[in-house]
Amino acid sequence: MLLKIKSSIDFVLKWALVVIMAVITINVLWQVFSRFVLQNPSSFTEELARYMLIWVGILGASYVSGQKMHLAIDLLPSKLTGKSKAYLEIFIELCIFIFALVVMVIGGIRLVTITLMLNQISAALQVQLGYVYTVIPLSGILMMFYSFYFIRQQIKNLKTT
Repeated sequence: MLLKIKSSIDFVLKWALVVIMAVITINVLWQVFSRFVLQNPSSFTEELARYMLIWVGILGASYVSGQKMHLAIDLLPSKLTGKSKAYLEIFIELCIFIFALVVMVIGGIRLVTITLMLNQISAALQVQLGYVYTVIPLSGILMMFYSFYFIRQQIKNLKTT
C-alpha cells in the first residue's frame, strides 16, 4: 500500500515540477519579449519567476529525496554491507525525518503563520507571501513520508536477513 502511495506522490510531484518549469520558461520568455521587443517590460514576470523558482527548488528537493538522488557522501555506506549498512541507512533517514519535521514542517508552519498574520503582500503580484512559503511545510511533509517509507523498507530488509 505504501508503494502505491509513494508512486502516486512521485507521479504528481514529477508532473507538478514539469508544469512549474514550463510556466517559468514561458514567463521568462514573455519577460524578455516584452522588455526588448515591445519596449514595455511586464511588471509581474520577474516576481512570478522568483516565486516559481522557490517552489521548484524546494519541491524538487523533496522529489529527489524520494528518489534517493539527493546529494550525499557515500564513502561510508559503500564500505558497509548487510545489517550495518541497513542500520546506517535507517540512521540517515531518521536524521532526514527529524530535520524535515523540525525545520521544514514546524519552522515552515511558523513562518507561514507569522507571514499571514503580518499580512505581507508581494509588490507586483499582490499575493500574500505566506502562500508562497507554504511550499516549505508541504515539502517537509513529503520528505517525512519518503523517510518513513525508506525506514520501513530497511526494517523489512533487516527482518529477512
